[in-house]
Amino acid sequence: MHKKQKFPYLVGSKWTAQQKIDGWRHFQVVNRKNQGKWVFAEMVAACDPLVRFWVNAKLLKNTSQWQSGWQSLQEIAEVEGHVS
Repeated sequence: MHKKQKFPYLVGSKWTAQQKIDGWRHFQVVNRKNQGKWVFAEMVAACDPLVRFWVNAKLLKNTSQWQSGWQSLQEIAEVEGHVS
């Protein structure tokens, strides 16, 4: 039996950080690596390819830190409940 890959659609996915990281909110996954039972995603800022970092892919599921897709500031505020 082939084991199901964790996070199969990770590379190429787009994310919005709830808090700015190095001045940016919008990131794209450009690489992934498996280390033991962990999966890591290499994130690159959409507007500055020099801003890149690795994050545990499990953290991307935490909606208080990340939203899938590229969200506008208004959409982020609505998710946080600041806009009615």
